[in-house]
Amino acid sequence: LSETAFVSPSSDGYALRWFTPRVEVDLCGHATLAAAHALWEEKRVDGSESIVFLSKSGPLTCTRRGGTVELDFPATPARPVAGPEALAAALGADPRFFGRSKFDALFVVDDEQALRALAPDFTAIETLPYRGVIVTSPSDDARFDFVSRFFAPAAGIDEDPVTGSAHCCLAPYWSERLGKSELTAYQASARGGVVNLRVSGERVVLGGQAVTVMRGILLV
Repeated sequence: LSETAFVSPSSDGYALRWFTPRVEVDLCGHATLAAAHALWEEKRVDGSESIVFLSKSGPLTCTRRGGTVELDFPATPARPVAGPEALAAALGADPRFFGRSKFDALFVVDDEQALRALAPDFTAIETLPYRGVIVTSPSDDARFDFVSRFFAPAAGIDEDPVTGSAHCCLAPYWSERLGKSELTAYQASARGGVVNLRVSGERVVLGGQAVTVMRGILLV
């Protein structure tokens, strides 16, 4: 699994930490969604109540709305920076825009065909000073406002299937350019996935679903 969430009760909610197979990370969307789902499913929290997780990225609130779980996360907008040459060489593409967010590099390409055709040099990307690399473009599919891929070999994940935390950077970028506060995104990995987004000031609300697929016992 790309990331695993570890949860423990606290006086103000639940403490939450995330780990890839290699490192601890400061923000993760899908493992947070899974953690909230598990607490509701196991009746640790009433299904009608929101859950507040205390994390390295501050308080994160998860709320059930019908069949969707909404995650209230901090926005991590990218600022334009110079010097994309090493990353451009590793990706085999030139950026329309290059920037840095709190965690990642943001690399914008011209179209979805170019994004899907990327064959990154993961060994080269692993040496660069980013948690991960977000590559994005406009979508060819009218159902989606934009598409993306996410590469994080330094964290032990060559390509992540779907990355909630990357959309905390993507949502402000595309919201500003498209003039929309509500967006629908598609992450074009081999598995793929849809992310519903709402930009609200310095926060991004991500919407998704969760299903329990296995249970286990951890012996310590």
